[in-house]
Amino acid sequence: MKEARYWEKKEEGKTRCLLCPRLCMIKEGKTGLCGNKLNQGGVLYASRYGEVSALAMDPIEKKPLYHYHPGSSILSVGTVGCNFSCDFCQNYHLWDGKVRTDGADPKDIVAAAERQGSGSIAYTYNEPYVNFEFVIDAARLSREKGIGAVLVTNGYYNPEPLEEILPYIDAMNVDLKSIRDGFYRRLCGGGVKPVMKTIERAAGDCLVEVTNLIVTGENDSDEDIAELVDFIHSVSPDLPLHFSAYRPMYKMKNPATPAKTMLRAYEIAKARLNYVYLGNVVLEEGSDSICPNCGAVLVSRSGYRTKIGSLSGDSCSSCKNKVNFVN
Repeated sequence: MKEARYWEKKEEGKTRCLLCPRLCMIKEGKTGLCGNKLNQGGVLYASRYGEVSALAMDPIEKKPLYHYHPGSSILSVGTVGCNFSCDFCQNYHLWDGKVRTDGADPKDIVAAAERQGSGSIAYTYNEPYVNFEFVIDAARLSREKGIGAVLVTNGYYNPEPLEEILPYIDAMNVDLKSIRDGFYRRLCGGGVKPVMKTIERAAGDCLVEVTNLIVTGENDSDEDIAELVDFIHSVSPDLPLHFSAYRPMYKMKNPATPAKTMLRAYEIAKARLNYVYLGNVVLEEGSDSICPNCGAVLVSRSGYRTKIGSLSGDSCSSCKNKVNFVN
């Protein structure tokens, strides 16, 4: 264990975690909702520091990150826990913390990336932010070694921890589950405004891509999608947006997202945004990256297979226009 970074003492031996907007009040011997912060003797500890549930080399497109070193592979690290409790969670076995884990310290993770020739490390699969202490230690160390850091995250952050970790993060994919606060309250156990603030703030410092899982009957109306797109546009029309098709999972039994819903979302978003993608579904639309200036194919994709076209660094080689890529 390691002492938590963000917390305060309260009366009667209680502690309050200050890492995320939940602000869990934690009694002696108990953990917060995420399962990673333990009150022991009136001190809050990162109780699962160094517990790794998964370690694998993945295509960067699997995160999904389409604008960060496209076509590369990345060392992906999973831990355990989450500060949401989504009824439709796709990795619920990592949320409840009951999965088998192995011990590792930040040096082990960075060494594994060096052995695999991975230029970056992705903290993914579960919610990496609840393991803030471990992730920031590893990200600092990897930065010293010239290895980047990526967060695949729900973005449910408090501002101060975000400011501390951002200098060590090169890219983020943030789940914006809905533009409606009621959706978050009812199905996730949180709120949307902190997520929106994370996207706005992080987009000023690193590459940010956003994923929206379209859940049938919950966040799939034209109005929901249009308002979400309007928010992304207000951050930047160049910010990549991924729509992902939902499948019945965990507690949610709603029908899978129809192809026509995905195509309608794509149509709405393309009217306002330069980079829109469709995931977890096989369709002709929504795979390739197109130069918004001249229409040249920057990167073509089929599944996780990629082919670099007119992308040259952070520019289109066909028209020399700068594009929103880290390459």
